[in-house]
This record gives sequence, C-alpha cells and structure tokens, in this order.
Amino acid sequence: MDVRKIVVVVEDVEVARTALEWALHNLLRFGDLITLLHVFSSPSNSRAKNKMRLLRLKGFQLALSFKDICNNSFFNTNIEIIVTEGDQEGGTIAALVREMGAFALVVGLHDQSFLYKLAMAHNNIATILNCKVLAIKQPAAIPAKRTRATPVVVVDSSTNMGFSQIEIASLEVPDIPPPKVPYRICPDPYAVFWRWRKSRRKNGS
Repeated sequence: MDVRKIVVVVEDVEVARTALEWALHNLLRFGDLITLLHVFSSPSNSRAKNKMRLLRLKGFQLALSFKDICNNSFFNTNIEIIVTEGDQEGGTIAALVREMGAFALVVGLHDQSFLYKLAMAHNNIATILNCKVLAIKQPAAIPAKRTRATPVVVVDSSTNMGFSQIEIASLEVPDIPPPKVPYRICPDPYAVFWRWRKSRRKNGS
C-alpha cells in the first residue's frame, strides 16, 4: 500500500482545526503521512529579522497544537511539521504541495482563505496543486464548546472554483444512553436463608 501524503494547512482559526479533525476521521488511513503546513508573511519593517523569528516560533507552536489534535485522535500518527515564510495568496502553499507530491490538500475555509485568491488567479486549483483539494466549511452558528467526534455532513461536494467544499453541520458528540443494568429475576442465593424445622408427629397412643 502506497503512503499517501495529506497536507493540512495550519491557521489560527477554529475551522482549520475542524478541517484537521475531518481529515483524521474521514481521509486518513493506516500508514498515511499528515503534513502540518503553516505559512507566515514576511515582515517589511526595520526589525524584520526579530519579527520573522517570532512569527516562525508562533507558527511552530501553533503547528504543535495541531499535532496534539492528531495524537489525541489517533495514536502513532505519522506527522511532519513545515513552517515557512511565504505569500498569503497561496503561491507558496501550491509550490510546496506540488513538490511534496501530495495526495490531498485539506483547508479550513473562511472569508480570508487563500483558496479564494488562488481560485481568482487560476481557472482550476486542482490542476495548479496537482492533488485533491478539500475545503472544510463550518456554518455561521457553531457550538461554543468544541468536542471530539467523527461528524461530517456533505452539503456541496463540488464547486466551480476547482475544489471540493464540504460543510460540517456540528462537532457535537451524539448522546449515548447509559448501559442497561440487567434486571435480576432471582436474588442472590447466598442472601436467601432457608429455615428447616423438623415436623412433629403426634403419637397414636
């Protein structure tokens, strides 16, 4: 079985974490490699070197939090982390995904997502990236508390922008009824005390 490379874009937004959980429960198979990719913008001020170091550190810490999600969902998941400087229009991500020969790119879709910018610049994103592109979208109303689950509701699996859009209904764990306690028909035999009395016989005389 060939090892598939699944690239998940790491961003500090909730839908990016949701996209990772979706990939873990619905796309990942045994032996696959998860690449957590974070791209940060290069600063343009005089203290660029110090700021770049700080941005790289924050990106790596963010990627480590995504790695914790992987480890909590599946033990011994093959994971690699890539934190690099690049543009916010998706050019750097596209180049890295092509270079890695990725099987799929998983992205949390939000208003500022690079996928929209990439779709405006190219007719077909999948052709540019040379892999499947799965954009995970959450509805406007999201539960305040995020819980682990395996939830997926596909609302629209195809768009005219060259990537598949998948909308998550919720991340709530379904209610699990408490286990039924079998009704004990017969009580504990050791709890039953039998009292035996010797019957008295009346003498005939």
